[in-house]
Amino acid sequence: MNLPTTADDPYGSTDRRGDHAQAAVTPAAARHAVAELLGQAGVSLDSVTAADALLVTSELITNAIRHGGGITSLRTVLVDGALHLAVSDANPHAPFARPAEPEHPGGFGWPLIQRLAERVEISPSADGKTITIVMRLG
Repeated sequence: MNLPTTADDPYGSTDRRGDHAQAAVTPAAARHAVAELLGQAGVSLDSVTAADALLVTSELITNAIRHGGGITSLRTVLVDGALHLAVSDANPHAPFARPAEPEHPGGFGWPLIQRLAERVEISPSADGKTITIVMRLG
């Protein structure tokens, strides 16, 4: 699935918004969009850098779907050798790390995102929040 390129963005970002994006953006579609950008930047998809970027992409999208009330926007941009990935969802509350418990498996995604990304920003909005990460590609 190709996400459309925004014509007025000099960095060739992909941008999906609104209800259509909420139904269409899946972890696989987001990974595909990021993989295309990585390829354009000359990053081998067999590299650790690509694996980390794709893992963070999956975690952000999955968290937005599972805990964020659904994805309202996905934006991927390459700027100065770094991947900027912004995922907006409908939940205004910031994610938090929770201890692993046998009766509630999981809880590893948010700490993993924080560890792999160079920068993580959470921006609240009137209709939810946007989590933006930056990952160096070189």
